[in-house]
Amino acid sequence: MDTQLRLGIIGIAGRGRMHMFWHKPNGRSIVAGAADIRQENLDEFKHDVNKDAFVTLDYHELLARKDIDAIAVCSPDNFHEEQAIAALEAGKPVYCEKPMAVTIDGCDNMIRAAHRTGQKLMIGHNMRYAPYARKLHELVHQGVIGDVKAVWVRHFVGRGSLYYYHDWHADKRNTTSLLLQKGCHDIDTIHYVTGHYTKRLAAFGSLDFFGGHESNQKQCRACERQDTCKEYIDMSGMRHKRYHDYCVFRDEVNVPDNYVCILELDNGIKASYTECHFTPDYHRNFTFIGTEGRIENSEPHQKVWLWKRENASHDDPDAEFDLTVGIDKDGELGHGGADQFLCREFVDMVLDGREPIVPLAAGRNAVAVGCLAQKSLEKGGGVYEVPPIKG
Repeated sequence: MDTQLRLGIIGIAGRGRMHMFWHKPNGRSIVAGAADIRQENLDEFKHDVNKDAFVTLDYHELLARKDIDAIAVCSPDNFHEEQAIAALEAGKPVYCEKPMAVTIDGCDNMIRAAHRTGQKLMIGHNMRYAPYARKLHELVHQGVIGDVKAVWVRHFVGRGSLYYYHDWHADKRNTTSLLLQKGCHDIDTIHYVTGHYTKRLAAFGSLDFFGGHESNQKQCRACERQDTCKEYIDMSGMRHKRYHDYCVFRDEVNVPDNYVCILELDNGIKASYTECHFTPDYHRNFTFIGTEGRIENSEPHQKVWLWKRENASHDDPDAEFDLTVGIDKDGELGHGGADQFLCREFVDMVLDGREPIVPLAAGRNAVAVGCLAQKSLEKGGGVYEVPPIKG
């Protein structure tokens, strides 16, 4: 293989727009090919990114090309298993967007395929690369707060309708659950920071705001209530049609829009996770409490604070960490700088043999928690054990 990675992307719109971090003609990688189900997405990619790239409506044609060194699977979640396994069997190292798959068995199938083919597989849990997650991980593993005993996570998805309920995410046939699709970010961050996986869990949730009895074909662009509906989106100014504009109150919407999940990790840590998709603000907030202190982040402010037990009588934090220094926030998919590090690590994995910080077990266990949490809430909050990986 040359020292420049020639990458092919399946699903060039949406998360496939991470090509901005991979396509570096004077660097270590270029995006040399793309597959998508929409010709307009491929035409736009050739016009804006690489006019010489190979493009196709059939991803199998992309996999068959000898001038494509590796594959990035950036398609909707329910296609990850099929496409990643096909790419591995075609002899290509694979980057697969999170969530790894939409079922536990699907993840196990992908792990077996990677082992069987001997090809590298990396799962795109980009929050592990976010500055706040790295700082939280660093402080915990330095022992600054002692032994972690409790974790609280709040995820306010302030643009939930725009990101999830106007399009395919709102049907659980495509996602299983937003506890899986969205929550896997946060569940994996819990696992990453603590160094431990979930052992058992229970969950409650419901659909309290979105959904309803509007037609499944109804779209914002043709709605008679455009002037009064607070969930209306105007597609006319969106150059990249990342969002469908189907009515968020349509009949087929069936994924709960708020959840509470309780976890017990394999070393006894207790964790709680809440997720809401109709809150007005956007914020991820992690708190880790140990025997010697507490740490907490603010995602909007890109800060982490530390409180020590030895100074328990003081309300002000003992230390504040500013995480904005040195972050390239180019592009709306940057996730506060995480995506640039994620994309770089995939290139390093393929070209240099470097192991990514997301083991396959991490991708799989985040999915397992999401799937079992959805099952728990559907069954009235029962407790479920996370099964071992089927090797």
